Amino acid sequence: MANDDSAPAPSTNTRRSVELDSSEALRLLGSVSLGRIVFTRQALPTVRTVNHVMVDGDIVIRTHESAALTSRTRQADGAGVVVAYEADAIDPDTHLGWSVVVTGYARLVTDPRELALYESLLRPWLNRTMEHTVRIRPDLVTGIALVGDDG
Repeated sequence: MANDDSAPAPSTNTRRSVELDSSEALRLLGSVSLGRIVFTRQALPTVRTVNHVMVDGDIVIRTHESAALTSRTRQADGAGVVVAYEADAIDPDTHLGWSVVVTGYARLVTDPRELALYESLLRPWLNRTMEHTVRIRPDLVTGIALVGDDG
């Protein structure tokens, strides 16, 4: 596939990065439904694209029985397994938007009432049965907004 060199590259001096406070970062995270979860698998970083909902400031995702994340959270002690979660909304043409990264502990949800609630709130975006629910409690929240020089 040939590169299209006719389109001008976006100018980097027309935008800047602005740090978001944690409440605004979490609000933006709750405004989208897809993100990426990062965890370790066989001592190496692993990234999976998943859909999520925000519930009481926590990120909730669903997993299937054979998922690596299901296995990792099942093996974790009471604190859970350390994960990072990233979501963004960046315009591909202007490169304006935002990106949020959350680091925290992920645990399998076992309470039947919580499971029923999360299953009603979060439908899998793949045609696959998702038997498990994982809740991520944010400990470190960072975010940036990529804005034009005028705003």
